Amino acid sequence: MANRIGAAAVVMLAGLAEAQLVNHTPPMIEDPLNQMYDKAFSFWGEVKLEDGSPPPEPVTINRVCNGQSRFEAWTDSKGRFSFEMKPGGKNLVQADASQDEAPPATQMVPYSVTVVYAMPRLASMRDCELQAVLAGYRSESVNLARNGRSDDDGRLGVITLHPLSRAGVVTVSATTLAAPASARKAYDRGIDALAKQKWQAASDEFIKAVKAYPKFAIAWYQLGLLRQKRSDAAGATDAWKQSLASDPQYVRPYESLTALADHNRDWVSSEAYSRAWIALDPDDFPAAYLYNAVANARLNHMEAAEGAARAGLHIDKDHRAPRLNFVLALILMRKNDSAEAARYFREYVALVPNANDAAAVRQQLSRLAAAAAAAAAPK
Repeated sequence: MANRIGAAAVVMLAGLAEAQLVNHTPPMIEDPLNQMYDKAFSFWGEVKLEDGSPPPEPVTINRVCNGQSRFEAWTDSKGRFSFEMKPGGKNLVQADASQDEAPPATQMVPYSVTVVYAMPRLASMRDCELQAVLAGYRSESVNLARNGRSDDDGRLGVITLHPLSRAGVVTVSATTLAAPASARKAYDRGIDALAKQKWQAASDEFIKAVKAYPKFAIAWYQLGLLRQKRSDAAGATDAWKQSLASDPQYVRPYESLTALADHNRDWVSSEAYSRAWIALDPDDFPAAYLYNAVANARLNHMEAAEGAARAGLHIDKDHRAPRLNFVLALILMRKNDSAEAARYFREYVALVPNANDAAAVRQQLSRLAAAAAAAAAPK
């Protein structure tokens, strides 16, 4: 039985590349906005750091309803965002979010600060909130429920980002301050184009920025993201390597290069980039340990894989990378440590009960329980 369980672990490990490693999102439940009237609702606000400054790079604005997350908008170069919600949960980017005045009505993981608005027909959104997503920061959130105020105009106020210890340093490139005005203006225009989802215009501006200042690490990084979006993996890799060469203390290229290597099943590169990522900031990025554990397991470096998974779980106080439990359980199965493997499988399905592989994990737990019962039975 132990050999059969160990063999099952090998099969499950072989599928790690296909499984989503970070930020697993269960299937969407029915969107609460589907229950509303035909009127479209517009929202706008801004994201700031603790000191009141805009974020160092574009921030994703996500709407979270009953635990289910959906992208809504990007911030512009000043941290501003806007979006319009239509029945069915659709949003449209139609105006410039960087305008000083309130935009027209036809435009584009959490803590306790909330801003509550009111309008009876939006009562169904009482379980919905907006969050700003930027790696290395935790976001306050804004509740979208409203209470009937007649002067409500869709203003969401400020969403504040708080750095996760050293992450607030390594997520900002020192080269940004040294960029000449021409490069910085091109970069800001690129960010504003990103906020309106004008991908070609954004790419053109980032290219202008790095031509004006070849060591502009964050511009290289954003250019890499755009190339990746267009399925240009080689171009994305080149841009991220340029970013890394420009500023080895900037964490973003390590993240992207690690994820791309994992996607391409280049386990040697994934292990190397994730190890460098961990060395840069060992306390704030559990995903780095997750990628490192998977890469080492696929390279059959099981001791290193187990060490990475355990270290990642140790720092992951907020369960941002629940799949670490799954990976560690598979590694323990390879060691025929069924009892501890079952513990981490149970933790995984408790954290993400609707994961795509949750049913398979529960079946594996049943097999482990049967094996344990058989082993304990009188001979």
